[in-house]
Amino acid sequence: MGGPRGAGWVAAGLLLGAGACYCIYRLTRGRRRGDRELGIRSSKSAEDLTDGSYDDVLNAEQLQKLLYLLESTEDPVIIERALITLGNNAAFSVNQAIIRELGGIPIVANKINHSNQSIKEKALNALNNLSVNVENQIKIKVDSSFLSLYDSHVAKEILLRVLTLFQNIKNCLKIEGHLAVQPTFTEGSLFFLLHGEECAQKIRALVDHHDAEVKEKVVTIIPKI
Repeated sequence: MGGPRGAGWVAAGLLLGAGACYCIYRLTRGRRRGDRELGIRSSKSAEDLTDGSYDDVLNAEQLQKLLYLLESTEDPVIIERALITLGNNAAFSVNQAIIRELGGIPIVANKINHSNQSIKEKALNALNNLSVNVENQIKIKVDSSFLSLYDSHVAKEILLRVLTLFQNIKNCLKIEGHLAVQPTFTEGSLFFLLHGEECAQKIRALVDHHDAEVKEKVVTIIPKI
C-alpha cells in the first residue's frame, strides 16, 4: 500500500471527506437560516399588519400589537392604517369581543378627537363595527363634545358615520321593533349622550341638510328617536 499510488488514495479520501463535511455544513447552515427566516415571516410586526397585504383575520395577539401601535404612535399615516385594519377586523363578532377585552374601545374612541379628518373618519368606521355588539356599546365613552359631530356644518363623511353609529345602537336595543332590553344610561356613556334630548334635536335639525344622502339617512332614523 506504500508508494505514490497509496498516497493518491489517501489524498482522494481526504478530499472526499472534506467535500462531505462541507455539504453537511451548507445543508445545516441553510436549514438554520431557513428556520430563522420562517420565524421572522411568521412573527409579523404591528406595522406589517397594517400594510394592506395581510388579508387574514387577526388573532388576539396580533390585535394586541395593533392596539399598542395605535396608542403609542403619533404618525398619522400609521394611525390611519391601523384604524382601517382594526375596523375591518371589528366586522367579525369574535374580534368585537376580543378588542373590548383588550381595552381597545377607548383607544379607538380617542381618535375621534384627532385633528386629522381622515383619522376621525376611520375611527368612526371602526366604532361603527364595534358598536354592533351590545356589550361594546356600554364601553364606548366619547364626552358631550361628541354631539358636535351631529352639527350641520360637519363634513358629510363624518355625519354619515355618526348617524350610522346612532342607528346601530338603536337597532341593537330592539328585536322586531320592540325594546329588547332596558339599558342603563350611565352618565358619560355613549348611551347617555345618544338617548338625550340634545342629540334628538340635532338629528331632527339635519332633516333640512343640503346633502341628499345625509337627509335620506336622517329620515330613516327620526322614527327611532
